[in-house]
Amino acid sequence: MIKLFALLPAAVALTAAPAAAAPAKAPVELKSVSALAFGPDGLLFVGDPQAATVVAVQTGDTTAGGKGDVNVEKLGDLIGATLGTSADQITVNDVKVNPASGNIFLAVTRGKGKDAMPVLLKMTRDGKLAEFMLKDLPATSVHIPNANDKQRAEAITSLAFVDGKVYVAGLSNEEFASTLRAIPYPFSTVDKGAGIQIFHGAHGRLETQAPVRTFVPYKIGAADYLMAAYTCTPLVKIPVTDLKDGAKVKGTTIPELGNQNRPLDMIVYNKGGKDYVLMANSRHGVIKLPTEGFGDAEPITAPVRGGGKAGIGYETIKDLTGVVQLDKLDSERALVLVQEGKALTLKSVPLP
Repeated sequence: MIKLFALLPAAVALTAAPAAAAPAKAPVELKSVSALAFGPDGLLFVGDPQAATVVAVQTGDTTAGGKGDVNVEKLGDLIGATLGTSADQITVNDVKVNPASGNIFLAVTRGKGKDAMPVLLKMTRDGKLAEFMLKDLPATSVHIPNANDKQRAEAITSLAFVDGKVYVAGLSNEEFASTLRAIPYPFSTVDKGAGIQIFHGAHGRLETQAPVRTFVPYKIGAADYLMAAYTCTPLVKIPVTDLKDGAKVKGTTIPELGNQNRPLDMIVYNKGGKDYVLMANSRHGVIKLPTEGFGDAEPITAPVRGGGKAGIGYETIKDLTGVVQLDKLDSERALVLVQEGKALTLKSVPLP
């Protein structure tokens, strides 16, 4: 979904653009599926890193599908049964809520290795699941130039749609391999994007090769930023205005959230009149960061020792464990995908 919310005076999320023109009807044949993002009126963007392509699909999913809680246990078994396979052959890559309907879309890989196949699924609030077929839907696509050849699975790691542009994070073959692109929609052409350099406090060095794992658009004062999270775990603010063709952009690291950790997903939300980032992590669980200090936070420019934590503090949400994906369900609830052992549960929880 578009990870946004209502405007606030000091630190505000980016506003969504008016409804975009519907794509023309064209065959959609995905080679893979990594990240998803929603635009207005059910417009779905699908990242296909193997094909180095972003596909825009007009889903037609605009009828409200209910506002109830979500609680689906043994999700892997349910997906496996839907696709005619077993849970151990299912990988859930992304989960997004369509704001136009409240329905849930899942990016799934069926099978392993050379037999792997990308699949999109749609789930209603009551847990009814079905494959979401793209072949008869209006769609357009855009090719990502110079996508990384050696790590093609990381050519597209995260997506968002804001103000008429699709923001794409991933790796390229450029000197600054970590790349962010702002692609106008409807699609026409795409440039080679901006190479991103960051100072990684826990590693004690500048980095240009590490991919953005997940990001959210956010407005600080009057300026638009992407808040990008990297492995081990710097959170970096990157001005949207700097994302130009061929630019080499230095992001500003404002907290280091702890090493030996991989950020998995994050959202922005408002509670009690204040904005927060909620981030799921491989080692540190789900953490909650206040955004009010993002604007004037002291940049981290020197090595950080003792576990790699520095800068803006955070709260660990102890009730949320095993979260591997999350999205904003509505103004009061988050949607979380929880993994316990090999079992997957998809459920809604109150925003902390």
